[in-house]
Amino acid sequence: MTGASGTMSLWIIIVGMAIGSFALRFLFIGLVGSKAMPDWILRHLRYTAVAIIPALVTPLIVWPGSGAEQLDPSRISAAAVTLVAGVLSKNVLLAVLCGAATLYGMLYLLG
Repeated sequence: MTGASGTMSLWIIIVGMAIGSFALRFLFIGLVGSKAMPDWILRHLRYTAVAIIPALVTPLIVWPGSGAEQLDPSRISAAAVTLVAGVLSKNVLLAVLCGAATLYGMLYLLG
């Protein structure tokens, strides 16, 4: 993707993504925002925030670098400690701090 055709393709993709992003937000804020939503939709929307964090973090744990074909023990152990600390303490901040300490400690120990 070089030259004018590559630049034009890039801008078409950027504009298309901007339009799609605006359309999704407008659908919920502009069209549905003033109407009452059914209880079953509200019940499912409560779990959206809980699902976003694992969806963002899991690829970074399973595939830590580009082209890395093996699991990283530092990241796996940090994820396990974070999960256990979160389940036992019910405190998100404590779980994140325990996971970060484990990650940095394991990276220091394993090199």
